[in-house]
Amino acid sequence: MINIPLLTIISGLLTISIRLSGLMLFAPFFGSMIIPARVKAILVLALTVILYPVVGRNIGTANLTEWPILAFTEFLIGVGMGIATNIVFEAAQMTGQLLSIQMGYSLVNILDPQTQVDTVVVSIFYQSIVMLLFLRMDVHYWLLRAIGNSYLYLPAGATHLRGMFTLAVVRTCGELFGLGVQIAAPVLSATLVTDIVLGLLGKASPQMPLMLLGPAVKGPLGLLILIATLKYWPAIFNRLFMDSVMNGERLLHLAR
Repeated sequence: MINIPLLTIISGLLTISIRLSGLMLFAPFFGSMIIPARVKAILVLALTVILYPVVGRNIGTANLTEWPILAFTEFLIGVGMGIATNIVFEAAQMTGQLLSIQMGYSLVNILDPQTQVDTVVVSIFYQSIVMLLFLRMDVHYWLLRAIGNSYLYLPAGATHLRGMFTLAVVRTCGELFGLGVQIAAPVLSATLVTDIVLGLLGKASPQMPLMLLGPAVKGPLGLLILIATLKYWPAIFNRLFMDSVMNGERLLHLAR
């Protein structure tokens, strides 16, 4: 018969739940505002109970004086993983904001069900498609598997985080603009070329009503390019999601 001290069990359950709580705040789908806080809390408790028999042996017992630093460290680890995996969704939202201006839809706002704020319709479209791809590709299972494997890379009980971890999180946030421009590249390129052509036409014919002609041309053109590139989205976002999960695991290595 194996005797496990009660303090060891409580310490293990708390450290796992704290790391999961940080993840749930920023992770895609799980961190959405449409999911009630009670459901998130129940999900954290359920995952904690599931993960403890698997990773409990990697969790030591912390002293009472070490608990504040330990809880803060575990929470930051979960937050870092959540930010790394949510970067694709933020890039998609930035893409929608950028293209809404280029296509002339910047004034068309609807309520975003994920954030409960008014957002341009192009951003809602991008976020909805990305969320469907996220669930269709089972990326949420990758994310849960990564948080379980995180105890192999970084067992609970660390009392500090390396500076490289913080720097890597900041660098990950800095990649947001680059990813947004990559996703928007086809439509953005077409609208920019249209602006150049309209500018040349306006220079050749000053009487041409470019203020009315611009939105009438760029809007339908942008929609056509967007529809034509939809078939490439699964392959593109599959790569981006895999990179985001790998980036989250890389953060764990740096935190060790």
